Amino acid sequence: MARLSRRRLSKSRTRGAATKAIIASKAPQNPPTPDLAKAVATKPLPSTRRFRRGGLANIMVMTVAAGIVGTLAIPAYAIAPGSIGPQFGETDATRLSKAQAQTVEVTDDVIAAPVTEDGYKTVTGESIRAAERAAAEAEAARIAAENAMASYAASYDGPSASELLANPPYPDFDLASVYDVATQYVGVPYVYGGATPAGFDCSGFVMYVYAQFGVSMPHSSSGQGAMGTVISEADAQPGDLVIMDGHDGFYAGNGMILHAPYEGASVRVQPIWTSDYYIVRIGI
Repeated sequence: MARLSRRRLSKSRTRGAATKAIIASKAPQNPPTPDLAKAVATKPLPSTRRFRRGGLANIMVMTVAAGIVGTLAIPAYAIAPGSIGPQFGETDATRLSKAQAQTVEVTDDVIAAPVTEDGYKTVTGESIRAAERAAAEAEAARIAAENAMASYAASYDGPSASELLANPPYPDFDLASVYDVATQYVGVPYVYGGATPAGFDCSGFVMYVYAQFGVSMPHSSSGQGAMGTVISEADAQPGDLVIMDGHDGFYAGNGMILHAPYEGASVRVQPIWTSDYYIVRIGI
């Protein structure tokens, strides 16, 4: 055992010497001085410090970058008010966009939406001819009215309503007398704008009769109605005024009216044809 131990020790010494020889052969020719060797042994090389500082900085930069990339990669989920965290459920619209062809069942009680049409109509030759006929008729009516007025003016040389107001033939006013004078003009033709016995329109007739009693009136049915006091039909007497929308005349009693009706007709008495009227009395 002692002999074997000395042999191993001898081999160990031999290997140690060989190792020192190899190290010596690779060492520099001019070995460093003791001071330099001490400095190198006690102080890390600059490259080693740079490596350590740079390595730590690189690790920090890579950590921050990984955090940013991870944040950007997180889906932007909507947060419902009062919820604890993100809502991950898909909306109906999202599910439908990913789905295949859909089928929809409509029950029989579904009311269809109304279909509207525009207000345009096809212009046809007949519609153009109808418009031309209407225009021609309107022009003919205008010419007829002008001719009637010309004939009306030429056929009467008596006093006008304004001349009667200056010297009224019936200074004592009463409703019965007003109605009696009005009946004297039954049969006078209707003339639009007429206010003499040559031709009357509705308000011209009333104005001309009342002028003979010294009562001045406008040539307007609404203006004449505004002059008086509205009374009930039960209290109405002949000579009161029947006022309608755009028309008036004398109340003739028993639901009747004395008036100048319209173009082509004459002053006459007839039943009141509408319920849309009221009775006005002048002078109260």
